[in-house]
Amino acid sequence: MSFFAFTGAIEQGLVYGLMTLGVFITFRVLDFPDLTVDGSLPLGASVSAVCITAGMNPWLSLFPAMAAGFLAGMITGILTTRLKLLHLLASILTMTALYSINIRIMGGRPNVPLITKPTVIAPVRELVSSFGINPWLASSFLFLAMVILVVCILIWLMRTEFGQALLATGDNPKMITSLGVNTSFTIVVGVGLSNSLVSLCGALVAQNQGTAEVSMGVGMIVDGLASIVVGETLFGGRRIVSRIISVVLGSIVYRLAIALALSLKIFKATDLNLITASIVVASLCLPKVKTYFQSRSYRAKID
Repeated sequence: MSFFAFTGAIEQGLVYGLMTLGVFITFRVLDFPDLTVDGSLPLGASVSAVCITAGMNPWLSLFPAMAAGFLAGMITGILTTRLKLLHLLASILTMTALYSINIRIMGGRPNVPLITKPTVIAPVRELVSSFGINPWLASSFLFLAMVILVVCILIWLMRTEFGQALLATGDNPKMITSLGVNTSFTIVVGVGLSNSLVSLCGALVAQNQGTAEVSMGVGMIVDGLASIVVGETLFGGRRIVSRIISVVLGSIVYRLAIALALSLKIFKATDLNLITASIVVASLCLPKVKTYFQSRSYRAKID
């Protein structure tokens, strides 16, 4: 694997780590399978791209992108809590509707180019160059800073009363309801927060690659789940702090694994879906393999 492929994988692992953190909130914290991700990621990209082309500062464009993702997540949560739809069905309906909404946001086009527009990457590239660092690494530094900021905010949030309500809603909704917590409100806000992070990821990816595309969210939920499982298996712990950090590390390892597989001569670029599926299967099997060897080691010590 070349140096550029390695740094590119790290860069993708960091920026998609934001998406993985969003998936972590729904799947692990709330125990809420949410497929809205595949629609909210291009939603954030399209909103940010349209705002930039309209003359808005690229940094400020991140906020309406996150707001749009929050709204999309709230719709999924409301369909589940108020209309009593199955969470998978509710998220699929929202994701399906977002495909048309994203095209409408982009003016009826499937993509919006940002090649000639200002982005959040440009000033960071100039700053990095002033210190004698390769401008190629500017995106990695920016995404690292964004991930650290989001991780710190999430760790703080989970220690608040609302964060504890989120954790309790996922662990034991009946118990937390008996204590007077409105679980419907918690789920709606939690799913909205999750998709706001996913939309933030989409906005950053669009500005980094120079275009927002309606199909850029396809398969993102699979990548997010695989990253979570890999991170929890390799780096996870029981404390919420270690679990949040392991999610980001899992995203990086997952992207490195894909880059390594593509660098082998036995695979082609068209085999990406096969590689992704293989990594997902392997990551899902890792916890069982780890538990098996731990149990064997424990029995050997007893004997």
